[in-house]
Amino acid sequence: MKRILIIGNWKMNLNIHESSLLVKRLSDRIPIHRSVEVVLAPSLLALQPLSREIDRRKFKLAAQNAYYRDEGAYTGEVSFTMLRGIADYVLIGHSERRIYFNEGLDLICNKVEAAIRNDITPVLCIGETKQEREGGETKRVIHDQLTTALANLTAEEIDQVVVAYEPVWAISTFGGDSPAKPDDISTAVSWIRSIIEELYGKQLAKDLRVIYGASVAPEFVSNILGLEGVDGLLPGAASLNYATFSAIVDAAYRMLHTNPKSLK
Repeated sequence: MKRILIIGNWKMNLNIHESSLLVKRLSDRIPIHRSVEVVLAPSLLALQPLSREIDRRKFKLAAQNAYYRDEGAYTGEVSFTMLRGIADYVLIGHSERRIYFNEGLDLICNKVEAAIRNDITPVLCIGETKQEREGGETKRVIHDQLTTALANLTAEEIDQVVVAYEPVWAISTFGGDSPAKPDDISTAVSWIRSIIEELYGKQLAKDLRVIYGASVAPEFVSNILGLEGVDGLLPGAASLNYATFSAIVDAAYRMLHTNPKSLK
């Protein structure tokens, strides 16, 4: 049975002291849940200190970014190899990396391969912009971003990937004026699984962990996680508030145990 996966992306916020304080407050509020896996994605500077501080029965850590080369003359970069033993997950292809830092399909493909090579679970973020959505290109964008990112992996390695659907048009940072509706999310997740099934088979499509991330709030948790094929959430700004993020985790736990669905 799959565990619900909740990943809090802190983005470029909080110094080391503030990050430590947030972990302490979250630890006080979030109990150990066997059915809910909670992952924190702090800034790179805070990642290593927090790896010594957190209770790994409660939390795992994710890096927000890394470079695909294992070592070399790449000033300012941090490799996946350097993150081994510190980060359990890494965000790859996040909309902000694609838009602000011009990360293209080839680079994202190389990063996914490097994460797998270094035993770190890649969280592949995919999703369409408002312009692409209005142009009827959602399915094409999802197909292209998904298939190119996984191109260098074997069928066995695909099973280690988490796919995060984050419609850019629903993210407040990019002018999103309303959250994605359940039908929008359900349709996109169905497309993701159908693409995987076509390329790698029905069992891998079923086993793949697919989560949702765009303007996630506690009041939307049960509606989103109640959708067929949605295995978790990727909140951004909401994860910086210990009360809000704790409420998201609690809502996920209560939804699963009061209205269990087949997370298989």
